Amino acid sequence: MAPSLLGGLTKSLAMTVLSEVGDKTFFAAAILAMRHPRKLVLAGCLSALTVMTALSASLGWVAPNLISRKWTHHVTTLLFFVFGIWSLWEGFKEDGESEELAEMEAKLDADFKSNKGEQKNKSKATDDTKKQRRPFLMQFFSPIFLKAFSITFFGEWGDKSQIATIGLAADENPFGVVIGGVIAQALCTTAAVMGGKSLASQISEKMVELSSGVLFLLFGILSLLSGPEGQL
Repeated sequence: MAPSLLGGLTKSLAMTVLSEVGDKTFFAAAILAMRHPRKLVLAGCLSALTVMTALSASLGWVAPNLISRKWTHHVTTLLFFVFGIWSLWEGFKEDGESEELAEMEAKLDADFKSNKGEQKNKSKATDDTKKQRRPFLMQFFSPIFLKAFSITFFGEWGDKSQIATIGLAADENPFGVVIGGVIAQALCTTAAVMGGKSLASQISEKMVELSSGVLFLLFGILSLLSGPEGQL
């Protein structure tokens, strides 16, 4: 039986939301939006996350063509259990404070201060004039867009959520995984950009890790019960 589109979408949506809320890229989007135009930060972060989701799902889709579906299913099931235990362990170690928020803020602060001197001599009137002369589409390839894109893309590379997406796409409908992942990324990133640091600082990493751990374990159990053919 072929994996259903709805199954891949719902699993990807739930997994991505819990993986991305409180993630370092979530905090990066919130902090960047405080210092730069929100639409450019949102466009850069979302573009990077969409590319990463599509790339990860593509790798997962190719996997069953290189290895038998039986083995990809077993590997995916194992990954769910490993990530579930890992997330629960991280959650129990957390004291509730947003350590990643502080770390990300320190990194971006250092970068912001180094660039501040170069921008000191530019007046607001000059910047506005340049922005008006620049074509609308070209604004989305400004240094701000590229900064948001690169920070988000490389921040997600090799992350737990990326590997989980690859495994999920290998076992579920890859189109559903992409759609669910992109919707979840859009919701999380928009919340980070619009809510800013005030929202990010209120997020309990402990609860996020514990919730994602339970979800991964649930996916692992469902995958174990369903078998390679996807039937319970």
